[in-house]
Amino acid sequence: MLSRLFWSSKRSFDSLSEQEILALAIGAEEEDARIYLAYADMLRSNYPASAKIFEEMAEVEDIHRKSLIEIYRQRFGERITLIRREHVQGFYERKPDWLRRNLSLEKIRGEAEAMEQQAYRFYVEAARRVTDAQTRQLLGDLALAEQGHEDITHMLVDKHTPADVKAEEDHAARRQLVLTYVQPGLAGLMDGSVSTLAPIFAAAFATQNTWQTFLVGMSASVGAGISMGFTEAAHDDGKISGRGSPIKRGIACGVMTALGGLGHTLPYLIPYFWIATTMAVIIAIFELWAIAFIQNRFMETPFLRAAFQVVVGGGLVLGAGILIGNG
Repeated sequence: MLSRLFWSSKRSFDSLSEQEILALAIGAEEEDARIYLAYADMLRSNYPASAKIFEEMAEVEDIHRKSLIEIYRQRFGERITLIRREHVQGFYERKPDWLRRNLSLEKIRGEAEAMEQQAYRFYVEAARRVTDAQTRQLLGDLALAEQGHEDITHMLVDKHTPADVKAEEDHAARRQLVLTYVQPGLAGLMDGSVSTLAPIFAAAFATQNTWQTFLVGMSASVGAGISMGFTEAAHDDGKISGRGSPIKRGIACGVMTALGGLGHTLPYLIPYFWIATTMAVIIAIFELWAIAFIQNRFMETPFLRAAFQVVVGGGLVLGAGILIGNG
């Protein structure tokens, strides 16, 4: 019973023969080359220089694959054993294409570097666990090859993306991040934080009941989040404006809208009115300053101007809600 519970269909690396290890390396080189070509296809339209890097990296992987196949042919014949990295315990894994499709440029660069580092570390560690001299030599050679891959990666980056080109691509990637996530999210946070101040504090001072106030705040926040999310997703498909996927923008806007309202709603779960209200006011002030910081950090709005606009506007809405609740 216990053996079934802990049994794995994957092979341990120690159980592999030299033939299987070499076949495993061939399969890994083939797969990594396809991944680099997929990266090149994803980046070609917006980042042609980086796309060229990944095309040449795929060529390097293919050269190593051919060298490994030639060694395999000399030692073990024409038929390459069918074994892949997912068949072996502890072997580094690669994400499928559909999980890499929406990666940012910087993330793709990091993934490529991690691929080479992981492969190098794996072969080094594997060599330590093998006692057979020929197998140790084989794994050591593979580790050196992967280390050489990393050097080639840096060389290709220097060749195709000099400082000015890399800066331009980084700027384009940052701009896309702002358009797709930051701008809709900021709009939602502003709407959720500011627009819910009046109804929440009006309900609080009108009823002096923390639970009723919580229900008002929850309904206002969730309702505003749903409304803002659908509005953002529906009014622009992103094809002409270049603002990216409407679904991503809608989710960013809707979630941040709801969070903006929930921040100063949740304190009203505390049954003591003045404690809950004091905490809600503190959180509301923190939210307004956070909005000013985001505007300064990502939208390049001078911090003092952003703070003045947000804090003064939010203060007026907060004051209106308190006056209406006391009226």
